[in-house]
Amino acid sequence: MSSIVDFTNVSAVGLESSPVAQALAGLRAHEARYFKHKYQHDFTVVPASESPETTDYVSHVLKEERDIEIAAKPLETSRFQVANIKFAYVFYEDGLVVNVLYTVDHLGKRAVGFKLSEGMEIPTELAAKFKFARQKSNLAGTIRGSFFVIKGEY
Repeated sequence: MSSIVDFTNVSAVGLESSPVAQALAGLRAHEARYFKHKYQHDFTVVPASESPETTDYVSHVLKEERDIEIAAKPLETSRFQVANIKFAYVFYEDGLVVNVLYTVDHLGKRAVGFKLSEGMEIPTELAAKFKFARQKSNLAGTIRGSFFVIKGEY
C-alpha cells in the first residue's frame, strides 16, 4: 500500500526497524519536500516487499555499472516520472538511500545517487569507491551524499 510522505510532520512509519529510523525518516521527508517544491509531485513510498521490481531495477543498475551489491535490507521504494525524468528510490534499513535518475531523452542526465542518514557508517560496499560530501538539512540533519554517472542503457 503506497503512502504520501509528509514533510511537515516527519514520521518514521515504515522505517521502524532501522537503527537510524528518525534520521532516515528525515531524509525521506527531505526528498519529499524537494519533489513537492520543484515539480509539485507528491513523493509516495511503498514497502519494498510490495515493489520488488523497483529494488531489482536499482540493484541491476548498481551491479552492471559498478559491480555494487547493497547488503542492507530494503525497507521502502518509490518509482515515478516527472517531466522527462524517471526516478527510482530504495530506502535501506541501515539508513542508506539509493536513487536512480534517468532522463528519457538520450542525451539527458543519468546518474545514481547515494545519501547516508545522519548517524550511520558508510557501507563497506561503498567506502572504498566513493567520497561523500556533506549537506545540511532542516529535516534530515547532516546528509552525506555521492553519485556516479550512468553509462549504460536501462
